[in-house]
Amino acid sequence: MQQPDTIAASAAKGGVAAPALPGRDPRIDAFRGLALITIFIDHVPGNPYEFYTLRNWGFSDAAEAFFLMSGIAAGLAYSGGIGRKGLAEGGLPVWKRAWTLYLVHLFLTFWAIAIYAAGSHWLQNPDLLTKINLRMVFSAPEDTLPALPMLLHQLGYVNILPVYSVLLVTTPLVIWAALKRPGLVMAGSILLWFAAGLWRLNFPNYPNPGGWFFNPFSWQLIFTIGLLTGVSLKQGNRFVPKLGWLFWLAAGWLALVLVWRYVPVVGSMLNHQMARLGSFGIPFHFVSHDKTFVALPRLLHALALAYVLSCLPMVRRAAGSGPAGFLRLLGRHGLLVFASGTLASLVMQVLVFSLVNPAPAAWAVLPVGMVVMLGVAALAERRRLARLAAAKAGPAVDSMSRMMAPDLPPARASAK
Repeated sequence: MQQPDTIAASAAKGGVAAPALPGRDPRIDAFRGLALITIFIDHVPGNPYEFYTLRNWGFSDAAEAFFLMSGIAAGLAYSGGIGRKGLAEGGLPVWKRAWTLYLVHLFLTFWAIAIYAAGSHWLQNPDLLTKINLRMVFSAPEDTLPALPMLLHQLGYVNILPVYSVLLVTTPLVIWAALKRPGLVMAGSILLWFAAGLWRLNFPNYPNPGGWFFNPFSWQLIFTIGLLTGVSLKQGNRFVPKLGWLFWLAAGWLALVLVWRYVPVVGSMLNHQMARLGSFGIPFHFVSHDKTFVALPRLLHALALAYVLSCLPMVRRAAGSGPAGFLRLLGRHGLLVFASGTLASLVMQVLVFSLVNPAPAAWAVLPVGMVVMLGVAALAERRRLARLAAAKAGPAVDSMSRMMAPDLPPARASAK
């Protein structure tokens, strides 16, 4: 394993994918990076790569993976501070992060409006102003524009950060409770998910009817499971232990879902049975594939996939290998990569929707996305490593200056 100064040197020479950080589970960064690539591909409808992403192999997609990984990362990053410093002081970094996510969401939202408006004008395609929930922005701006910063009106493909930001606001309290009663936190999260689907609890949408596409009352369950997993990992434990029967049950469910999706006779029969259960009064989020309320089949598919992958030693080795370095790099700088990828995907959407022959733009989606996201991640990594090198060199430089000028008083810490 390279030491930080060696890593910094290799990055300075133009290296892009840094090794896994010591003491850091490589699976978290690698799978978050993979989820970011998948989200980018799925955010440009009509490209040829979308037929190979996760949503084609089951009921869940990269969004569930993103929330689960983000919950795990939050549990690992913040549970130690909250455990040592308490809820108020330990939760401050989490609330600062939630505020950052809110600002990034506004940045992406107004850039989405600008990109689509420019595309409509320059490419002579007025239909662009009716896509991704933009119609009300231009037809009723006096109602819609004030709703944007209040998170009441959200644009398609730019609507995942609001729920993440809201969940981070409550994260310190959830972590504080999880350190004492993780089972109670899990039970409360399940009950909230159940109530949201049963009574259609959701945050309001305005001026359109309905609620948020990513319903915080429902999506909190996946995030909380990730959070509890991260808290347990920080303590050196597994939240859900490795059990042979559970592994094979999860693997069997994944196989059944695959057959359900691609064997018409089986799929038709199972969908019919789900409809019958619904007619008997079973809540809709138990017998549908709804994404807003994270219906049970989607939830179980996402959790089963995560459990199977977490039990396989080869997965950890692969995630920490050299070829997976670019995935870890993307995942390590998730917010910057997501933001840059979102902007690139919006530009590619406009081109694919507007060009007379969209095929070249559609085939260029993945190469363009990878260049943009890896470029941003590489710049962020170089900056991070430079800071590490400066922090490491700082004490030595300060000691040398005192040796050369022992009569000078010690330097005071900067107030910045």
